[in-house]
Amino acid sequence: MVIPVTLNRLSPVPLYHQLAAQLKESISSGHLAKGTFLGNEILLADQWQVSRPTVRRAIQNLVDDGLLVRRRGVGTQIVNDQVRRPFQLTSLYDDLAASGRRPTTTVISLARVRASADVAEAIGVRPGTTVVHLARLRCAGRTPLAVMNNWLPVAFGAELTAEALEARGLYDLLRAQGVRPHFALQRLGARSATDHEAELLGIAAGAPLVTMWRAMQDDTGRPVEVGDHVYDAAHYSIEMSVVES
Repeated sequence: MVIPVTLNRLSPVPLYHQLAAQLKESISSGHLAKGTFLGNEILLADQWQVSRPTVRRAIQNLVDDGLLVRRRGVGTQIVNDQVRRPFQLTSLYDDLAASGRRPTTTVISLARVRASADVAEAIGVRPGTTVVHLARLRCAGRTPLAVMNNWLPVAFGAELTAEALEARGLYDLLRAQGVRPHFALQRLGARSATDHEAELLGIAAGAPLVTMWRAMQDDTGRPVEVGDHVYDAAHYSIEMSVVES
């Protein structure tokens, strides 16, 4: 495939940045269709008359943004920039990693708080009981995707650290403690973004959000965590299978 680009070699803007911007525009406009494979770096460097490191850096920028994915032995493929999650008991971190996207996390807060009535009911404690609350911003590459609030009984949340939560998914950390997620009551909805959510997600206040509330139990029936998450609707959707009964 010939992918036309126009590079200004006299511009102070680095060539790799110009190249990445034009590739991103070609993907957004549909000129480069989702699922298309790019050529190898040698062919692309020859086509665009630039060095291989320039091509490599431009492609890495788009990989970081979640627009391209590299698959060993297969090549570099254009992917849909909207995250589609199966309706099942998995973490967003694991789903992003499994789809070839690079999950990144910023821990906004990690503290012990008093459980509200709703949280207390969901995790089986009395209102006002001390629980662990964590708030995180989850990104797919460099694209903000979700603001996630979770509450856990101290027995499950006491060992969590900000460093661990930024490196791994919550369910993965719980499994490391011997907790096996087994069942969850999950509720989906939609609403508009608050000013604070909009600032974190880099969207306009009032933009549409997908909401998800989940209360999870382990394989012994113990309530483990309750989550209240919001997702940028422009980059996120839920998929489920429906069969006739």
